[in-house]
Amino acid sequence: MSSVGIVETKYFRIEQKICLESGVEFGPIEVAYETYGTLNEEKDNAILLLHALTGDAHAAGFHCEQDKKSGWWDEMVGPDKAFDTNKYFVVSSNILGGCSGTTGPCSINPETQKPFGLKFPVITIEDTVKVQRKLIEHLGIKKMIVAGGSMGGMQALEWAISQSDIVDAAIVIASTARITAQGIAFNAVGRNAILSDPNFNNGDYYNSESQPEKGLSIARMVGHITYLCEESMHKKFGRKFQDKDSPNFDFNIDFQVESYLAHQGRTFVDRFDANSYLYITKAVDYFDLAYKYGSLEAAFKKSKARFLVMSFTSDWLFPTSQSKEIVQALVKTGKDVSFFEIESPCGHDAFLLEFQTQTKIIKSFLAKKVRNGCGHE
Repeated sequence: MSSVGIVETKYFRIEQKICLESGVEFGPIEVAYETYGTLNEEKDNAILLLHALTGDAHAAGFHCEQDKKSGWWDEMVGPDKAFDTNKYFVVSSNILGGCSGTTGPCSINPETQKPFGLKFPVITIEDTVKVQRKLIEHLGIKKMIVAGGSMGGMQALEWAISQSDIVDAAIVIASTARITAQGIAFNAVGRNAILSDPNFNNGDYYNSESQPEKGLSIARMVGHITYLCEESMHKKFGRKFQDKDSPNFDFNIDFQVESYLAHQGRTFVDRFDANSYLYITKAVDYFDLAYKYGSLEAAFKKSKARFLVMSFTSDWLFPTSQSKEIVQALVKTGKDVSFFEIESPCGHDAFLLEFQTQTKIIKSFLAKKVRNGCGHE
């Protein structure tokens, strides 16, 4: 299957301030986004892709001929793929608080002409959706499907509930209606690693030669452990030593798995902002539909969307039990919902790796929409 090819990241500026869930009025806001495919005359063949914790607007294709790094869901977006650009107008945007083009802590505060840093307001998943809604209105979209994995699935749920007038269907993959105490704990360890870095400087490090690289690297290492699973780590690394046959008997890297995590940490600091990590993980922690609406059933009551919920057998960060909780609430409220648990050894990262199975399921789900006369060939 072919790629969407060379794509351009575009920018949309929201001039008016948006009222955040905290009560803070914030703006202006710039949104980085990409589009693939063509919006039809009825303006109702759109799919909004919602990225995970450290994702960006670049979901598919390449930025130039020399670019060797495709978008994060490239295998899922394009002609005849799961999100078929022959049929659909696919949109992907970087979320509020991010560091890949959309306004976030590293953006310039118009009042001080310096990066916001910790003066950036605390945000929630609801706030990210409010900003995305402005982009969708700018693009002229009247009806659409939302889809995302992990934190992207949280956004998809929020879209289907708070923006029910425009959402026809929601595809929620490897996600949850609220993370567990254990999930919050892992995020807290990552944030504390950043906050404890001597170079963090209370979030004001942008013009410094020393960045909080160690803290952010450790945060990524901790987070990455939760994206894998025991089976995949054992198959990939086992207890193999790194470039030797015996231990060093010191505190340097001995095992391959240590080297792998160190590499993940090093490469992460080159593309992500420490402050954004603080803000986005906090938004994930705050997301709790049952708390916000009184129960999951009450949360889904007014939603008009059809739902596809998928989980993976080896995902222990957002396990199948959490997906089933969503499904049960949808069933109780009489919603149209399909559920699939996919066998996979890839852990939480399976939604970024198990392309073939996801493609079959998503295509079938979208085809059902076509057969019912609610979609487009």
